[in-house]
Amino acid sequence: MRFTRHVASPALLSCLFLAGCSSVPLGTSDPSSSGAAESGAPGGARPIAVGAGPQKKYAVQRQPAAGSCHYRYEKGEPLEDPQCTPGAISPAVTQTNLKSTICRKGGYTSGVRPSTYITGKEKKLNATSYGFTGSMRDAEYDHLISLQLGGDPNDYRNLWVEPADPGHKKGSGVNNAKDPVETKLHTAVCAGKVTLARAQQAIVTDWTTALAKLGLN
Repeated sequence: MRFTRHVASPALLSCLFLAGCSSVPLGTSDPSSSGAAESGAPGGARPIAVGAGPQKKYAVQRQPAAGSCHYRYEKGEPLEDPQCTPGAISPAVTQTNLKSTICRKGGYTSGVRPSTYITGKEKKLNATSYGFTGSMRDAEYDHLISLQLGGDPNDYRNLWVEPADPGHKKGSGVNNAKDPVETKLHTAVCAGKVTLARAQQAIVTDWTTALAKLGLN
């Protein structure tokens, strides 16, 4: 499909994409300006945006406009809308510092994860973005690129309301098939079986095929 390029100001583009253009911003950080740089991508794949990284104090991020995001499904498993949730990585995690970040003993994610006070508000807003009407208790506010794979902690491009898996017992809480995929990728990265960039790219493309694509299943 051919697209015609139209020139528009950054402010107009941001206003068209993000909810709350006529209201007071929910957070002090502007998602449209964070992570201007992009990470290098293996094999000519689409580069992944770089977010702001871990913050001492997180702010509630504005989300895409209500109803503008649409789930995709692969064999019944929910996938994110790549236009609304393309993923974003943390500049604090690189291939050269894995041992001191995501692979360090004692853990990494708890020290960079935003509080539930922040993510709880974002989750409700993002559910509106995706038109999600299911049980919020069973839905996960998921980092598309997980924190244990160097995903950005609070960039709106890396977070989405992930519905429960097919056959999930209603009211039983969050238990998604994506979580063990993330753990296996993390183990492989820390063992040197796959590079950080390849793991990040695989899960951004399609988490349901990430392990097979990297020969890890």
